[in-house]
Amino acid sequence: MLEGKKIAVFNVANKKSIAWAIAQSIVKFGGEVIIGYQNERFKDNVEELVKELPQKTLLVECDVSDDGNIEKAVEEIEKNVGKIDGFVHSIAYAPTEALKSPFLETSKEAFKIAMEISVYSFISMSRLFRRILNSPSSIITLTYYGSEKVIPNYNVMGIAKSALESSVRYLAYELGKDNIRVNAISAGPLSTLAARGISRFTDILEYHKERAPLKRNIEHREVGDTASFLLSNLSSGITGEVIYVDAGYNIMGI
Repeated sequence: MLEGKKIAVFNVANKKSIAWAIAQSIVKFGGEVIIGYQNERFKDNVEELVKELPQKTLLVECDVSDDGNIEKAVEEIEKNVGKIDGFVHSIAYAPTEALKSPFLETSKEAFKIAMEISVYSFISMSRLFRRILNSPSSIITLTYYGSEKVIPNYNVMGIAKSALESSVRYLAYELGKDNIRVNAISAGPLSTLAARGISRFTDILEYHKERAPLKRNIEHREVGDTASFLLSNLSSGITGEVIYVDAGYNIMGI
């Protein structure tokens, strides 16, 4: 399904990262993966993880708070791999206090940080990576149902994900002429480093499991495999969409 395709995945932090599940799936379906990590703090851990992959894997540092650092990542990939067939943006962050305090108490600084890291970084990466993307190519980002409905304690991240999904549509429109597709995966709750920062996250998991039509929570693998589909030519007619991988939770009214 992904034979001959080279895909960059940003950013892997540990084995529970959705980005890591996506990277594993890309390799499983025959693709070549390039893996990004945020900074030196994560490098050793990621180096250990990639030893599990049955291919030589390029690692690149990509701190999305700095456009210069993104450009360096682009240059390193171009130098070592050449053009690529897409990238995955699995990056989001809000200061802890913004997820612990009431939404009404969100500070301007916390709001700016959440929007810069979780939303603007996707726009910036799309712009800077554009020159090394083949035609066709596919770009994916990760979102969550808290963009549409109130998820207690998700707070400013819900606003950021709403902006991210809108960005997907505008980028899909502008990049379509270059045969670059842009989509988002709205994943159900998964136990990740970022998710653990949300108050009462375990309650969210139980609530989701009880009300989802499939009566279970999703697995990391299911998000990874959906990403592989969107990165492949099998999804050549899909762009500007939010694809739900949530055991059907989003269809429920009560």
